[in-house]
Amino acid sequence: MTFRQLAFRNVFRNLRSYAAFLLASVFSVMVFFIYSMFIFHPLFEEEGFRVLAVRGMFIAEIVLYIFTLFFLFYSLSAFLQARTKEFGVLMHLGMSKKQLNKLVFFETMILGGLSTAAGIIFGFAFTKFFFMIGREIMQLEELPLYFSWKPFVLTIGAFASLFIIISLISVSFIRTKRVVDLLVGFWKTEEEAAYSPALSAFGLLLLGIAYFLAATVSDRTVYIMVFIVPPLATIGTYLFFTHSIHTFLQLYKKRRSIYWHKTRLVSLAEAAVKLKDSAQMFFIVTIVSTVAFLTVGTLASFTSYTAEFRQSNPLGLIYVSFEGNTLEQQQLDQLKRELEQQQLAYTLVPLEVKRQTSSASGNDVDIMSLSEFNRLAVALGHEPARLQAGEAMFLPFSQESLRELQKSYAETELVESGVELTIDQTYPQVLFPAHTLNANTIIMNNEDFSKVDEPLMGYPPGTSDFRYYAFHVPDWTETVSIGENVRYPISEAMVSGNFAGLNYYFENPGYEYRWFKSSFALLLFIGLMVAAVFFIYFKLYTGLERDRRQYQLMVRLGMTERELGKIVNRQLVPLFFLPWALALLHSAFAFISLQVVWDEFAELSILSEMAIVLGGFTLMQILYFFLIRWRYIAHLKAY
Repeated sequence: MTFRQLAFRNVFRNLRSYAAFLLASVFSVMVFFIYSMFIFHPLFEEEGFRVLAVRGMFIAEIVLYIFTLFFLFYSLSAFLQARTKEFGVLMHLGMSKKQLNKLVFFETMILGGLSTAAGIIFGFAFTKFFFMIGREIMQLEELPLYFSWKPFVLTIGAFASLFIIISLISVSFIRTKRVVDLLVGFWKTEEEAAYSPALSAFGLLLLGIAYFLAATVSDRTVYIMVFIVPPLATIGTYLFFTHSIHTFLQLYKKRRSIYWHKTRLVSLAEAAVKLKDSAQMFFIVTIVSTVAFLTVGTLASFTSYTAEFRQSNPLGLIYVSFEGNTLEQQQLDQLKRELEQQQLAYTLVPLEVKRQTSSASGNDVDIMSLSEFNRLAVALGHEPARLQAGEAMFLPFSQESLRELQKSYAETELVESGVELTIDQTYPQVLFPAHTLNANTIIMNNEDFSKVDEPLMGYPPGTSDFRYYAFHVPDWTETVSIGENVRYPISEAMVSGNFAGLNYYFENPGYEYRWFKSSFALLLFIGLMVAAVFFIYFKLYTGLERDRRQYQLMVRLGMTERELGKIVNRQLVPLFFLPWALALLHSAFAFISLQVVWDEFAELSILSEMAIVLGGFTLMQILYFFLIRWRYIAHLKAY
């Protein structure tokens, strides 16, 4: 038998021990490959999603790559430690440390090759399925399967480098011991972890400070706390798992009336040892789970924001024409023609907007006539406004501004035209997007509006006024392709920052809505896929043989199935739900800070998204717990 044959047979002889390693590797490769298929899909370039898709998928693949690296390092080291008896036999038979390292290197590379090949095969097999999901959530007409060498090369190159790194470093996980120690086995050295009461208290203090800062954050301090709270929570989490837990266990053990009760002594003593062995991994899982919760929750809140889009953008199309726009009639005719070709009903309301200076505030004010405004209000299904001579009405640009303006009262004079006004009313609906008109916009009686005949101070006659064409399109989500030629110069000017010679503005809320919804749905899809990789983590017992011996011993001592079930529960519950519960707590306080950001950015509550995300992940974890518990008990009884 050659050396490589020995490594090959060792891999297949220990497949059960390497099951978690292989499962995580295959699934990570599969997700990475599917990401790559999305990144290089030619449709994204045609649809304008390529930049977003590439950036989102690239970031997701980096996160996935780093997480896989940490997870596989940890898993492989645990499995190698579980094979110390085997290594002891090999060294007793004359194998040198160098040859043992070479053997482990070959074994890891074989596992890596199998994982990469299987992951790519499964990834390509399920790509069409994920393309169908992606097509639906991104509302694309089609997302066909394609074949390209680029996703294959990217995936093979990324994971080949990853497994080479693991292969080179994993040999250091084999502890240098005497052969007699290796023959006895790794598990003989298990003991409870040493802990420091001072560090235990310090860890809890850091977590308390982090939670307090997150709960009391304001719109002024939220961006500063982004750099303060995460480091505090990270250090506090590490100290919690390495010191605080063991302090709590020692305090619990001192209460003998509770601790020395039936099976608690056995189960908690064993749990304490396993907590010591898993402390570092608990820390990693908690941080990664928190990031996964926040990613999915944040993207879900973005998706909800698109539901609020219509309320702040009630018009179907918007065309604004400024002085010197020679394309006005031609472009308006084109928009009408395209709407008619797609059989979309619409109502076009032209409005003349004049700009003056308010003597009360000294700011510019946009002004509309009552009759033109009422035509638009009626077309949108709202009540018309009513004004007498000398009266004016505020126009809100958001729900927040509506609440503020309803409390406002002003007596002002339009400086350029000398028209005096009393403004004590606010129209109760948002009819215009905030960025298409001045933040200070009012409606005037027709008689007063006709008296405004002077341009804004510093402007030549006629240059401060403009025409605002409001299209009401009931089926506004169907206007995605309307006005592409009209919109293109606007997009080019925004990219270059050069608006010279551009005498009009055009906006298609249907197109913007489609872009928002598709973009956020794409990012949510990316986040869910990354979260799925995080979710498959579970530290399978590398000490299964040792647990089996304990199980047989307890059966001989007369313990019942029910008592043994309680012991198993008390060992598995901390492994599953301790890092999970802390991650949920971290996420809950992080969502409080996120709500402050949303309050500043948009009037949107993310309470429901937070509850759905955290509740959904918790339900999956509970189901996963019962599945693993069932398989673990089956393994114990099978020996």
